[in-house]
Amino acid sequence: MATDGFFRRLWTRVDSIQVFASRRKRRRFLLHLVLAVLALAVVAVLARRHLVFLTDADELRAFIRGYGVWAPVVLVSLQALQVVAAPVPGQILALVAGYLFGAWWGTLYNVVGITIGSTVAFWLSRRFGRAYVEGIVHEDALARFDAIDDDHARLALFVFFLVPGLPDDVLCFAGGLTRIPLWQLVALAIVGRTPAFFLTNVVGGLLGTNRIGPALGLAALIVVASVLGYLNRDRLIGLLSDDR
Repeated sequence: MATDGFFRRLWTRVDSIQVFASRRKRRRFLLHLVLAVLALAVVAVLARRHLVFLTDADELRAFIRGYGVWAPVVLVSLQALQVVAAPVPGQILALVAGYLFGAWWGTLYNVVGITIGSTVAFWLSRRFGRAYVEGIVHEDALARFDAIDDDHARLALFVFFLVPGLPDDVLCFAGGLTRIPLWQLVALAIVGRTPAFFLTNVVGGLLGTNRIGPALGLAALIVVASVLGYLNRDRLIGLLSDDR
């Protein structure tokens, strides 16, 4: 069927995304992910009597907010950590933040987290240079950014941060290799990434108030935009490359 062919091609494109510097690093990350999932499963089994509480949005929010300032601090820390330690999209945390704190507060906490994480990533790549970045980011991802004209680096970073579906955490390390001042890099990351994080927090907020239909509709739009952004990434890069 034509639909099957489309999904096979789409999976081939997605499966070819290379973010980690080596297969070993990727396997290590996947192992940690599996262990984390297993740990959550064990906790769920041990706490099965409280699963009703955990699935009630209002009670869950009240429970987490009972920790006062520490609940947002934990969220901010996790968002900052995922930028530096595991450069993968942080939209899952954005969804959780919207679910727990609502769209506005969730967005604020996420933006604070990505600001801290992006600043650290920019600084690390600038402090330790390309060799350090090549140990974290796959060379193909860096090669794509190398094709960008220096005169268009700011615009390129902003567009790539703004368009869903692109590895924006990877860009934090690549951007640190440019001559753009650190404060400008951070500003580009904040302005460019906030819209997508806000929309994802809105989805989480809608889920938290049991408005499933609107949440699924908005989530579908975000997914479509992300797929289109990823599939057209080479065209975007070509518009700003040295060999235009």
